[in-house]
Amino acid sequence: MSKVTVVGAGNVGATCANVLATREVADEVVLLDIKEGVAEGKMLDIFQTATLMDFDTKLTGVTNDYAATAGSDVVVITSGMPRKPGMTREELIGVNAGIVSSVVDNVLKYSPKAIILIISNPMDTMTFLALKKSGLPKNQLFGMGGALDTARFKCYLSKALNANSNEIEGMVIGGHGDTTMIPLASKATYKGIPVTDLLSKEKLDKVVADTMVGGATLTKLLGTSAWYAPGAAAAYVVESIIRDQKKVIVSCTYLEGEYGQQDICIGVPAVIGKNGVEKILSLKLTDEEKALFEKSAAAVHKTNAVLKEINAL
Repeated sequence: MSKVTVVGAGNVGATCANVLATREVADEVVLLDIKEGVAEGKMLDIFQTATLMDFDTKLTGVTNDYAATAGSDVVVITSGMPRKPGMTREELIGVNAGIVSSVVDNVLKYSPKAIILIISNPMDTMTFLALKKSGLPKNQLFGMGGALDTARFKCYLSKALNANSNEIEGMVIGGHGDTTMIPLASKATYKGIPVTDLLSKEKLDKVVADTMVGGATLTKLLGTSAWYAPGAAAAYVVESIIRDQKKVIVSCTYLEGEYGQQDICIGVPAVIGKNGVEKILSLKLTDEEKALFEKSAAAVHKTNAVLKEINAL
Protein backbone atom coordinates (compact mmCIF):
# COMPACT_ATOMS: atom_id res chain seq x y z
CA MET A 1 0.00 0.00 0.00
CA SER A 2 1.41 3.35 -1.03
CA LYS A 3 0.40 6.63 0.59
CA VAL A 4 1.06 10.24 -0.37
CA THR A 5 0.20 13.32 1.68
CA VAL A 6 -0.13 16.82 0.23
CA VAL A 7 0.06 19.60 2.81
CA GLY A 8 -1.72 22.76 1.72
CA ALA A 9 -5.05 22.59 -0.13
CA GLY A 10 -4.60 25.73 -2.19
CA ASN A 11 -4.69 25.62 -5.98
CA VAL A 12 -1.29 23.92 -6.37
CA GLY A 13 -1.80 21.39 -3.57
CA ALA A 14 -5.32 20.47 -4.68
CA THR A 15 -4.20 20.11 -8.32
CA CYS A 16 -1.33 17.87 -7.22
CA ALA A 17 -3.78 15.71 -5.22
CA ASN A 18 -6.16 15.56 -8.19
CA VAL A 19 -3.42 14.44 -10.60
CA LEU A 20 -2.15 11.84 -8.11
CA ALA A 21 -5.70 10.50 -7.71
CA THR A 22 -6.68 10.38 -11.38
CA ARG A 23 -3.36 8.82 -12.42
CA GLU A 24 -3.64 6.32 -9.54
CA VAL A 25 -0.07 7.07 -8.50
CA ALA A 26 -0.68 5.92 -4.92
CA ASP A 27 -3.26 3.72 -3.18
CA GLU A 28 -4.14 6.59 -0.83
CA VAL A 29 -3.83 10.37 -1.12
CA VAL A 30 -4.31 12.62 1.92
CA LEU A 31 -4.84 16.37 1.56
CA LEU A 32 -4.30 18.48 4.70
CA ASP A 33 -4.98 22.17 5.29
CA ILE A 34 -5.26 24.51 8.28
CA LYS A 35 -8.49 26.08 7.06
CA GLU A 36 -11.53 24.18 8.32
CA GLY A 37 -13.30 22.12 5.67
CA VAL A 38 -11.22 23.13 2.63
CA ALA A 39 -9.24 19.89 2.25
CA GLU A 40 -12.34 17.81 3.04
CA GLY A 41 -14.37 19.69 0.43
CA LYS A 42 -11.76 19.47 -2.31
CA MET A 43 -11.16 15.75 -1.75
CA LEU A 44 -14.92 15.09 -1.79
CA ASP A 45 -15.14 17.01 -5.06
CA ILE A 46 -12.27 14.94 -6.54
CA PHE A 47 -13.85 11.71 -5.22
CA GLN A 48 -17.02 12.56 -7.13
CA THR A 49 -15.01 12.34 -10.37
CA ALA A 50 -13.89 8.75 -9.63
CA THR A 51 -16.58 7.07 -11.75
CA LEU A 52 -16.16 9.68 -14.49
CA MET A 53 -12.36 9.36 -14.63
CA ASP A 54 -12.26 5.63 -13.76
CA PHE A 55 -9.96 5.59 -10.71
CA ASP A 56 -10.25 4.04 -7.27
CA THR A 57 -7.60 5.84 -5.23
CA LYS A 58 -8.57 6.25 -1.56
CA LEU A 59 -8.98 9.99 -0.87
CA THR A 60 -8.88 11.69 2.54
CA GLY A 61 -9.19 15.38 3.37
CA VAL A 62 -8.36 16.64 6.87
CA THR A 63 -8.04 19.89 8.82
CA ASN A 64 -4.67 19.99 10.60
CA ASP A 65 -4.91 16.33 11.64
CA TYR A 66 -1.39 15.04 11.06
CA ALA A 67 -2.27 11.66 12.59
CA ALA A 68 -4.20 11.00 9.35
CA THR A 69 -0.93 11.35 7.41
CA ALA A 70 0.83 8.58 9.37
CA GLY A 71 2.86 6.15 7.31
CA SER A 72 3.11 8.35 4.23
CA ASP A 73 5.72 7.30 1.68
CA VAL A 74 5.94 10.80 0.19
CA VAL A 75 4.84 14.17 1.58
CA VAL A 76 4.47 17.23 -0.66
CA ILE A 77 4.61 20.57 1.16
CA THR A 78 2.94 23.49 -0.61
CA SER A 79 2.13 25.50 2.54
CA GLY A 80 3.00 29.16 2.80
CA MET A 81 1.59 32.57 2.14
CA PRO A 82 2.05 34.78 -0.92
CA ARG A 83 3.77 38.13 -0.58
CA LYS A 84 1.26 40.81 0.38
CA PRO A 85 1.43 44.49 -0.61
CA GLY A 86 3.90 46.36 1.58
CA MET A 87 5.53 43.15 2.82
CA THR A 88 9.32 43.00 2.68
CA ARG A 89 11.12 39.99 1.27
CA GLU A 90 12.56 39.34 4.74
CA GLU A 91 9.09 39.37 6.31
CA LEU A 92 7.79 36.89 3.73
CA ILE A 93 10.77 34.58 4.28
CA GLY A 94 10.25 34.81 8.05
CA VAL A 95 6.57 33.90 7.86
CA ASN A 96 7.05 31.02 5.42
CA ALA A 97 10.11 29.72 7.29
CA GLY A 98 7.93 29.36 10.39
CA ILE A 99 5.16 27.62 8.45
CA VAL A 100 7.48 25.18 6.61
CA SER A 101 9.48 24.31 9.76
CA SER A 102 6.28 23.54 11.69
CA VAL A 103 4.86 21.40 8.87
CA VAL A 104 8.08 19.37 8.49
CA ASP A 105 8.18 18.73 12.27
CA ASN A 106 4.56 17.54 12.29
CA VAL A 107 5.04 15.36 9.20
CA LEU A 108 8.11 13.62 10.62
CA LYS A 109 6.31 12.79 13.89
CA TYR A 110 4.02 10.47 11.95
CA SER A 111 6.08 9.57 8.87
CA PRO A 112 9.79 9.63 9.82
CA LYS A 113 10.82 7.74 6.68
CA ALA A 114 8.79 9.79 4.19
CA ILE A 115 10.48 11.42 1.22
CA ILE A 116 9.65 15.13 1.56
CA LEU A 117 9.14 17.38 -1.46
CA ILE A 118 9.18 21.14 -0.84
CA ILE A 119 7.25 23.50 -3.13
CA SER A 120 6.72 26.44 -0.73
CA ASN A 121 8.32 29.71 -1.86
CA PRO A 122 11.01 30.94 -2.00
CA MET A 123 11.54 27.27 -2.80
CA ASP A 124 15.35 27.00 -2.89
CA THR A 125 15.62 28.72 0.49
CA MET A 126 12.69 26.86 2.08
CA THR A 127 14.26 23.55 0.98
CA PHE A 128 17.61 24.59 2.50
CA LEU A 129 15.89 25.60 5.76
CA ALA A 130 13.83 22.40 5.99
CA LEU A 131 16.86 20.21 5.32
CA LYS A 132 19.00 22.00 7.93
CA LYS A 133 16.33 22.09 10.64
CA SER A 134 15.14 18.50 10.13
CA GLY A 135 18.63 16.98 9.99
CA LEU A 136 17.39 14.55 7.32
CA PRO A 137 19.78 13.01 4.79
CA LYS A 138 19.86 15.04 1.58
CA ASN A 139 18.26 12.28 -0.51
CA GLN A 140 15.15 12.33 1.70
CA LEU A 141 14.24 16.02 1.40
CA PHE A 142 14.46 18.13 -1.75
CA GLY A 143 12.58 20.80 -3.66
CA MET A 144 10.48 20.92 -6.83
CA GLY A 145 11.12 23.77 -9.23
CA GLY A 146 13.13 22.36 -12.10
CA ALA A 147 10.40 19.92 -13.16
CA LEU A 148 8.04 22.86 -13.66
CA ASP A 149 10.59 25.17 -15.30
CA THR A 150 11.67 22.35 -17.63
CA ALA A 151 8.05 21.66 -18.64
CA ARG A 152 7.66 25.36 -19.46
CA PHE A 153 10.90 25.32 -21.47
CA LYS A 154 9.67 22.34 -23.52
CA CYS A 155 6.32 24.09 -24.02
CA TYR A 156 7.97 27.18 -25.52
CA LEU A 157 10.37 25.05 -27.59
CA SER A 158 7.43 23.08 -29.02
CA LYS A 159 5.68 26.35 -29.94
CA ALA A 160 8.81 27.70 -31.66
CA LEU A 161 9.41 24.43 -33.52
CA ASN A 162 5.72 23.68 -34.12
CA ALA A 163 6.55 20.22 -32.81
CA ASN A 164 5.16 17.62 -30.39
CA SER A 165 6.34 18.72 -26.94
CA ASN A 166 6.73 15.08 -25.86
CA GLU A 167 9.45 14.62 -28.49
CA ILE A 168 11.53 17.48 -27.10
CA GLU A 169 14.25 17.05 -24.48
CA GLY A 170 15.57 19.93 -22.44
CA MET A 171 16.23 21.06 -18.92
CA VAL A 172 16.34 24.16 -16.76
CA ILE A 173 18.89 24.26 -13.94
CA GLY A 174 19.76 26.80 -11.24
CA GLY A 175 17.51 28.70 -8.87
CA HIS A 176 13.72 28.59 -9.14
CA GLY A 177 13.24 32.25 -9.95
CA ASP A 178 12.74 34.35 -13.06
CA THR A 179 16.26 35.79 -12.82
CA THR A 180 18.06 32.72 -11.46
CA MET A 181 16.86 29.84 -13.65
CA ILE A 182 19.03 28.72 -16.57
CA PRO A 183 17.26 27.09 -19.54
CA LEU A 184 20.01 25.03 -21.20
CA ALA A 185 19.50 25.78 -24.90
CA SER A 186 22.81 24.07 -25.73
CA LYS A 187 21.50 20.73 -24.39
CA ALA A 188 17.95 20.83 -25.82
CA THR A 189 17.04 18.43 -28.64
CA TYR A 190 14.11 17.49 -30.88
CA LYS A 191 14.21 13.73 -31.54
CA GLY A 192 17.97 13.84 -31.01
CA ILE A 193 18.54 16.89 -33.23
CA PRO A 194 20.03 19.86 -31.34
CA VAL A 195 17.51 22.72 -31.32
CA THR A 196 20.45 25.03 -32.05
CA ASP A 197 20.42 23.43 -35.54
CA LEU A 198 16.71 24.07 -35.99
CA LEU A 199 16.09 27.54 -34.54
CA SER A 200 17.82 30.86 -35.15
CA LYS A 201 19.65 32.46 -32.25
CA GLU A 202 16.93 35.12 -32.05
CA LYS A 203 14.15 32.53 -31.80
CA LEU A 204 16.06 30.46 -29.25
CA ASP A 205 16.85 33.55 -27.17
CA LYS A 206 13.12 34.35 -27.12
CA VAL A 207 12.30 30.79 -25.98
CA VAL A 208 14.79 31.17 -23.12
CA ALA A 209 13.43 34.60 -22.16
CA ASP A 210 9.80 33.38 -22.29
CA THR A 211 10.70 30.39 -20.12
CA MET A 212 12.34 32.56 -17.49
CA VAL A 213 9.25 34.76 -17.11
CA GLY A 214 6.86 31.81 -17.55
CA GLY A 215 5.43 32.15 -14.06
CA ALA A 216 5.15 35.95 -14.22
CA THR A 217 3.41 35.74 -17.61
CA LEU A 218 0.70 33.53 -16.13
CA THR A 219 0.31 35.72 -13.04
CA LYS A 220 -0.23 38.71 -15.31
CA LEU A 221 -2.85 36.84 -17.36
CA LEU A 222 -4.63 35.15 -14.46
CA GLY A 223 -4.24 37.74 -11.72
CA THR A 224 -2.81 35.01 -9.48
CA SER A 225 -0.10 32.34 -9.58
CA ALA A 226 -0.49 29.38 -11.92
CA TRP A 227 -1.52 25.99 -10.54
CA TYR A 228 -2.16 23.36 -13.25
CA ALA A 229 1.47 22.93 -14.34
CA PRO A 230 2.95 23.41 -10.82
CA GLY A 231 0.56 20.81 -9.36
CA ALA A 232 1.18 18.37 -12.22
CA ALA A 233 4.95 18.88 -11.94
CA ALA A 234 4.81 17.95 -8.24
CA ALA A 235 2.76 14.84 -9.04
CA TYR A 236 5.27 13.92 -11.78
CA VAL A 237 8.10 13.91 -9.21
CA VAL A 238 5.99 11.94 -6.71
CA GLU A 239 5.23 9.32 -9.36
CA SER A 240 8.94 8.83 -10.06
CA ILE A 241 9.46 8.18 -6.33
CA ILE A 242 6.44 5.93 -5.67
CA ARG A 243 6.96 3.83 -8.82
CA ASP A 244 10.76 3.92 -8.55
CA GLN A 245 10.95 5.18 -12.14
CA LYS A 246 14.51 6.55 -11.84
CA LYS A 247 13.57 9.53 -14.01
CA VAL A 248 16.13 12.28 -14.48
CA ILE A 249 14.40 15.37 -13.08
CA VAL A 250 16.01 18.71 -12.31
CA SER A 251 15.54 18.97 -8.55
CA CYS A 252 16.50 21.44 -5.85
CA THR A 253 18.97 19.31 -3.93
CA TYR A 254 21.81 19.88 -1.47
CA LEU A 255 25.23 20.21 -3.08
CA GLU A 256 28.54 19.26 -1.50
CA GLY A 257 31.02 20.20 -4.20
CA GLU A 258 28.96 19.28 -7.25
CA TYR A 259 28.96 22.06 -9.86
CA GLY A 260 31.56 23.84 -7.70
CA GLN A 261 28.98 24.66 -5.01
CA GLN A 262 28.84 23.96 -1.28
CA ASP A 263 26.12 24.23 1.38
CA ILE A 264 23.27 25.16 -0.96
CA CYS A 265 20.05 23.65 -2.32
CA ILE A 266 19.67 24.47 -6.01
CA GLY A 267 18.29 22.88 -9.18
CA VAL A 268 20.49 20.25 -10.83
CA PRO A 269 19.63 17.08 -12.81
CA ALA A 270 19.11 14.12 -10.50
CA VAL A 271 17.88 10.53 -10.70
CA ILE A 272 14.64 10.36 -8.69
CA GLY A 273 13.52 6.97 -7.38
CA LYS A 274 12.11 5.27 -4.28
CA ASN A 275 14.95 6.69 -2.14
CA GLY A 276 14.35 10.24 -3.33
CA VAL A 277 17.43 11.87 -4.85
CA GLU A 278 19.45 8.77 -5.75
CA LYS A 279 22.16 10.37 -7.86
CA ILE A 280 23.19 13.84 -8.99
CA LEU A 281 24.21 13.93 -12.66
CA SER A 282 27.15 16.02 -13.82
CA LEU A 283 26.60 18.12 -16.93
CA LYS A 284 29.34 19.57 -19.09
CA LEU A 285 28.35 23.22 -19.08
CA THR A 286 29.63 25.85 -21.48
CA ASP A 287 31.67 28.69 -19.97
CA GLU A 288 28.64 30.97 -20.27
CA GLU A 289 26.41 28.42 -18.51
CA LYS A 290 28.99 27.96 -15.74
CA ALA A 291 29.06 31.73 -15.18
CA LEU A 292 25.25 31.86 -15.11
CA PHE A 293 25.12 28.97 -12.62
CA GLU A 294 27.61 30.72 -10.32
CA LYS A 295 25.55 33.92 -10.53
CA SER A 296 22.36 31.95 -9.78
CA ALA A 297 23.97 30.21 -6.80
CA ALA A 298 25.21 33.55 -5.44
CA ALA A 299 21.64 34.90 -5.54
CA VAL A 300 20.31 31.81 -3.70
CA HIS A 301 23.09 32.09 -1.08
CA LYS A 302 22.09 35.74 -0.56
CA THR A 303 18.46 34.77 0.08
CA ASN A 304 19.58 31.94 2.37
CA ALA A 305 21.57 34.47 4.41
CA VAL A 306 18.26 36.13 5.39
CA LEU A 307 17.42 32.96 7.38
CA LYS A 308 20.31 33.70 9.76
CA GLU A 309 19.53 37.42 9.88
CA ILE A 310 15.99 36.68 11.09
CA ASN A 311 17.17 33.82 13.37
CA ALA A 312 15.22 31.19 11.42
CA LEU A 313 18.37 29.03 11.30
